[in-house]
This record gives sequence, C-alpha cells and structure tokens, in this order.
Amino acid sequence: MTSLDKPTEETTEADDARAVTEAALFEAFGGVRGMIETVLPGLLFVTIFTLNNDLHMSAIAALAVSVVLVVVRLVMKDTVKHAFSGVFGVAFGVVFAMMTDNAKNFYLPGMLYTLGLALAYIVTSLAGVPLIGLILGPVFKENLSWRTRNPGRKKAYTKASYAWGFILLAKSAILFPLYWWADTEQLGWVLVTLKIPPFLLAVWLTWVFLAKAPAPIDVFAEMEAAEEAEKAEKAERERRERGQGETGGALPGPPEADGEAADLRGGRHRKA
Repeated sequence: MTSLDKPTEETTEADDARAVTEAALFEAFGGVRGMIETVLPGLLFVTIFTLNNDLHMSAIAALAVSVVLVVVRLVMKDTVKHAFSGVFGVAFGVVFAMMTDNAKNFYLPGMLYTLGLALAYIVTSLAGVPLIGLILGPVFKENLSWRTRNPGRKKAYTKASYAWGFILLAKSAILFPLYWWADTEQLGWVLVTLKIPPFLLAVWLTWVFLAKAPAPIDVFAEMEAAEEAEKAEKAERERRERGQGETGGALPGPPEADGEAADLRGGRHRKA
C-alpha cells in the first residue's frame, strides 16, 4: 500500500459510513413520504376549517386522508408504522375536538406528545440510555451494544438525543402559548409550518454526530459467527467420534511394553 492509497481507502470507508447512516435515518424516520404523511392531515384540517369554519367536516377530512394513506401503504405492501402513527394521532385529535366542541383541541394531543417526547429524549440522555440510541440501535443492527462496548457511539447518541429534546422543547414553547392566546387558524398554520423544519434540523444533527462516531458493532453478525463456530466444533467432534468407532475403539499399547516384549524375544533367540 502506498502513501497515496491509504487516504483514498479511508475516504471510501468514511463515505460508506455516511451512506449507511443516511440510509438508517431515512428508514427510521420515514423519509420524504413519512414527512408528507405527517403534514397532510393537519394541513387539510386547517385549510378546510379556515375556508368554512366547520369542525366536523375538517375533522372527518383529516381522518379520512390518514386512513387513505394507510390503505395505500398496505396495497403497496410497504411499512405502515409512520402512516399508522398518523392515523392514531389524528384520531385522538378528532376525539378531543369533537368531545369539547373546540377545534383547537384537534392539535392538543399532538402538542402533548411532542412535549412528552422532548422530555423523554432529555431524561433518557441524563440516565445514560439516550432514546435515539434505543430507536436507531436495531436499525444499525447493533441493538444495545453501544452502551457498554462502543463508548464513542454512546456519546454520539447522547448528543443527538439532547438535540432532539431541546429542539422539540423549543417547538413546544412556541405552540403552547399560541394554544391559549391565538385562534384556531393561527395555531393550525403555525403548527403546520413547524412540522418539517425542526424535524429536519434534528435529523441533520443526528447525522452529523453519528457520521463522526465509531462504526456500529453488528451484533447479529457476531451471533451468526458464533453459531457457525459452534456448528463447526460439533461437526468436528462427531467426526472424531465416528473415527474412533471405525477403529473399534482400541487404543494402542504403551511403546515401553512393546519394547520389553521385543527384548525378551530377542533374549530367548540369543540363548537358543
């Protein structure tokens, strides 16, 4: 390897690590399609309510489009976790709004969820088990190995979790005063506007932290390797047992005994 080859290989490895991180984040957070599924029901609700001030029509339209998004994913045999989470969120919002006859309450469950999630990110980071690591660990096939075996990666997950927590906390600090002081249309449009930018900022910071972190430990590959080694050892043990069975299990006598017998026979010949 020449001095010029090494930087090239290191650059390639770094690019591969970034690509793996990007793919994992894309899978974990749903990518562009997941963002659309997150924004569309709320956007439809506030648009219809702004036009005709009809709570029931707005709520039914938002819930209907959420169900359609799930059905589309089922038909395409795609993962439905992001669409299902959207349906549950919209359903809770519809129930709150209908029960209180207050259109603002359509947004309240989502706002409470955002606040709770912000606190969860911060508290788990303080506890040494950052939530973003629990989310992304299975995606990177490392599970919880980063907690004890990969301290650099744990540090990156902790930083990312703090970033998510404080970004969502700042979002909550904007929305909750509007919930009390603004009207439904103002709250709805601000909420829709704040759906994507904070999310993208948090994902980008997570990518920055993880791209600089050590590579994940593939615990699934380790388990497979251990299983293969165990199978090979078992096969070798069975081969040895079969070999002993074919030779009748007889063990050769001690060489000293053979030598003594030969000497005795030789002595008898000499005496004869």
